[in-house]
Amino acid sequence: MANKIRWGILGSGSIAAKFAEALGCVDEADLVAVGSRTNEKANAFGDTYRISRRYGSYQKLADDKDLDIIYVATPHNLHEENTIMCLNAGKGVLCEKPLAVNARQGQAMIDCARSKKCFLMEAMWTRFLPLMDKVRELLADNAIGQPQMLTADFGFRCSNYEEKQRVLDPHLAGGALLDVGIYPLSLSSMVFGKPLHIHSTAVLGQTGVDEQNAVILAFEQGQLAMIYSAQQIETPHEATIMGTEGMIRLHRSWYSGNKLTLTRQGKSEQFMELPSHDNGFVYEIKAVHRDLREGRLENAIMPLDESLAILQTMDAIRKQWGLKYPFESD
Repeated sequence: MANKIRWGILGSGSIAAKFAEALGCVDEADLVAVGSRTNEKANAFGDTYRISRRYGSYQKLADDKDLDIIYVATPHNLHEENTIMCLNAGKGVLCEKPLAVNARQGQAMIDCARSKKCFLMEAMWTRFLPLMDKVRELLADNAIGQPQMLTADFGFRCSNYEEKQRVLDPHLAGGALLDVGIYPLSLSSMVFGKPLHIHSTAVLGQTGVDEQNAVILAFEQGQLAMIYSAQQIETPHEATIMGTEGMIRLHRSWYSGNKLTLTRQGKSEQFMELPSHDNGFVYEIKAVHRDLREGRLENAIMPLDESLAILQTMDAIRKQWGLKYPFESD
């Protein structure tokens, strides 16, 4: 592998722009190419981020022989198609969260990556923040005893037309759960694993997708997680992990922040502020680089089997609401 990891970005929207900015902050990253739906969009993106190769189709990007890995930044409904296209072209893939719309799609992507022996990871960037490193360290050290309960939220009010169109459109797999609810779900998965029982409810808006929801997850050893998400109202953006001997409070905005408070019985509270880069995507990029250089095809912090389990949980939640996207088969 070359001194620098050669990246391509598939898609040219706002999330692709943030990722391109993050690549510019990582010394060993080389943003070589971008692929978009039209030459005009590819050229505009390439001009902004000084990318030499611009492709007016996703397939042409996938076929570029000089790329080590491609970041898939298209809407949720295209993740399976775009990822498998890149994997079939022999490219590693970092796919924006959620990995897929449902578990059937996710399994197909994972099966393809493993059969092609190509790297694949869900871009759950929050997993790689220094804050989450500290949370995992505290839990491993039994700092709060046995974790028993968790609360977490992520709700926002979409403000611009492009964002509103995407998150409210059932044809693009819109809705709060897949867009932002996956963050507290992923935190719960990191702490407790896959739930045994699920109880949930949602408010489905005029377009048929969930505009707000609440979920209770129950686990095999009696732990509980209470999470909620929304896309038409602002929520506190906080998370708390409660254990038999204390708790860890992750302050606003917990999924991208760097501050926590550790409370333990009989001891003074400890406030901790962890290192934080302005663009949190840099940490997942560095994690991918380590995996590629060391020959790993999956990441240990965000493994594919866990991404699949989270998709299975989201499938079960949507089934309770009766929410099925137009393109999903029975």
